[in-house]
Parts: sequence; C-alpha cells; structure tokens
Amino acid sequence: MKLPKKVKRLCPFCKKRTDQKLSLVSSGHKRGSLKRGSMTRAKLRGRGVGTGNKGKWGSKPAVTKWKRKTKSTKRLVVMYTCGVCKKSKQVPSRRVSKILLE
Repeated sequence: MKLPKKVKRLCPFCKKRTDQKLSLVSSGHKRGSLKRGSMTRAKLRGRGVGTGNKGKWGSKPAVTKWKRKTKSTKRLVVMYTCGVCKKSKQVPSRRVSKILLE
C-alpha cells in the first residue's frame, strides 16, 4: 500500500486543516527470555517434571512449522504529525503486508 509522505488533513488539536507528516509506528521491543513468568525461567525452575499431568509442558509442539497457522499480514499503525502544533495522532490502518511512504 503506497501512501504519500505528507497529507493535508484535519488536526484534532488545532481544529483546522494542516499539512501532516506520515510515519509508521514501530512494533516496540521484545521481552527478554529470562523475564518474570517466562517459559525459560519456568523450565529452569524444574516445572513440568515428575509424575502426573504436565499441563502446558506436556503437550507436543506442532508436527512441522507449516502446520501452525500464522497471519500473513499485520495491522500497521500510521502516525500523523501536525506541521503547526507538532502533535501526533495514531490511526490504525487496514491489514496490509507493507506500507510504502512515497
């Protein structure tokens, strides 16, 4: 999906039509593997060993990686930054594989 780098639209803060710059919102950082409540820490603590039902540690993984269902696209969020007041507004876009800012 191709989008222009600048558009003229209503700024909800200025309450008037201004030139606004488009940018994509990054997905943020991933949690570390040794954070509290992670599966890696639980396995190091010895969860899922011994007799009885193993719960979520007992179920087998998918046969192959192709058997798992995955999303082919993700919802990319576009951020509009006003050229006058410099405030930003996030707008969720359609489900697309890639957004190209031209």
